[in-house]
Amino acid sequence: MSDSTKVALVTGAGSGIGKSCALALLDNGYSVVLAGRRKEALESTISEAGDKADRLLAVPTDVGVASEVEALFARTREVYGRLDLLFNNAGTGAPAVLLEDLTAEQWQTVVDVNLTGPFLCTKEAFKIMKDQDPQGGRIINNGSVSAQVPRPNSAPYTATKHAVTGLTRSTSLDGRKYNIACGQIDIGNAATEMTERMKEGILQPNGDLVPEARMHVQNVADAVVFMAGLPLDANVQFITVMATTMPYIGRG
Repeated sequence: MSDSTKVALVTGAGSGIGKSCALALLDNGYSVVLAGRRKEALESTISEAGDKADRLLAVPTDVGVASEVEALFARTREVYGRLDLLFNNAGTGAPAVLLEDLTAEQWQTVVDVNLTGPFLCTKEAFKIMKDQDPQGGRIINNGSVSAQVPRPNSAPYTATKHAVTGLTRSTSLDGRKYNIACGQIDIGNAATEMTERMKEGILQPNGDLVPEARMHVQNVADAVVFMAGLPLDANVQFITVMATTMPYIGRG
């Protein structure tokens, strides 16, 4: 698909999955709003866009703060006048410590980014998408395979990603009347900076440290572009994209 009138907004766009998906959407004709906490990281994404950089807009944003999210979507509406796609990608985790050793502050930080952030962004996207002409749009949530099964010592991340699945389902239902489609991509072991440690060994339920297979992050970007490219009368409700041999299917 190539339609330069379409506008996407990607959170967590300064690195990893967010950066790859933002650039892939750009290559497929979208103008893309880049959201993330670090201005220099967003500028790094823009630096990789070459002659398409004029279709990128960086808006530093903490998605867990309502006022900053409101400003992000107001800026999007001001510059582009519409929004066709929201990719709720920003996420974080807590230290991999025993559940009983987690602090309330560590828990809340993960909830703010992984759950409150997608809710706040979805809320503001609804306001734009339901009022624009043509009406509607698409929202894609980054769930993670942790939305289906946990890793050891991952309670905040796993709990919030399970909650994202509930948000995805509710958004799909509540968005119908506005022609807003919502789907979720659950990703397993994409090769980004965050998963470098998997090459050395990841704690397994039996206590062993085992190196895990990773896949190229472009596979995720390709899947997001496919989901985004569907007409609004079709939707990928849930999709899992994962490294084939990672310890997820089977006993590991």
